[in-house]
Amino acid sequence: MKTKLKYQNLFLALIFFSISNLAFQNLYCQNSIKNKVRLQAYYFKIMDSTSYLNIKATSKIDKKINKLSNITLTIYNLFESDEIQLGKISTSIDGEAKFIIQDLNTLKVDSTGYYNLKILFKGNDSYKKATKTIDFKDASINTKIFTKDSINYITAQLFDKNNNQAIADSPLTIQVIRLFKPLILGDPFNMTDDNGSISSTIENGIPGVNGNIFIEVVLDDSDEYGTVIDIVKAPIGVPFVDESTFDERTMWSPRSKTPYFLLIIPNVLTFGMWTIIVILIVNLFKIRRD
Repeated sequence: MKTKLKYQNLFLALIFFSISNLAFQNLYCQNSIKNKVRLQAYYFKIMDSTSYLNIKATSKIDKKINKLSNITLTIYNLFESDEIQLGKISTSIDGEAKFIIQDLNTLKVDSTGYYNLKILFKGNDSYKKATKTIDFKDASINTKIFTKDSINYITAQLFDKNNNQAIADSPLTIQVIRLFKPLILGDPFNMTDDNGSISSTIENGIPGVNGNIFIEVVLDDSDEYGTVIDIVKAPIGVPFVDESTFDERTMWSPRSKTPYFLLIIPNVLTFGMWTIIVILIVNLFKIRRD
């Protein structure tokens, strides 16, 4: 009887050990295949337009950086001990997401004038949970363009909107928006003075559609204020003639704009060849009947 109980206890112990070992292996495997996620966030503000976060999600797998697509991120506004949800967004195929801040004035700001946001990825079967916090202040750029003694000038003032104080010793870039690469005016980095202001001349002869050029003043990737851009339209450029042949019927136009001679001549030749072939076949049948 004792021997029988001894074997039963041993059998139960083996079953328990096997189940525990299997559960441990499954848990270990699940944890081992989950990869860490790295979140990056940058704040952008375009004056009189919109504010947004540019978010990137990556993971290092087998010593390679992979862009994480189609993962859901939740954005919160942190204020004291509260987390106020602002919305959710999914990353694109490039692992990027652009979260629009609908109204910056609705966000809570701390006593030092900083907005504190948190980006949360809750994790899934393949990736671990990840968070990223970003804090920034609200800055504005006030840009003016004027002409004096036939010379065009641009001035810009940078100030903190929380306390309405000028921001000194900050680099601003003045550039004309072009198709491929912007045209920088003056020094690449114009440091603001004690009034938060910079000024530069605008060279003559810059071409623009209907004489209009678009100039942007950029505070680029500031540690405190992020990236702030002010875009102004100035009718001081040299009008240029649009020489595009997009709407014309040329050899390099799309199919809907095929030149008429390419439509007529090949069709006439094709129709003529088929006409001759049909006439020959008809004559062959006549000869056979005769």
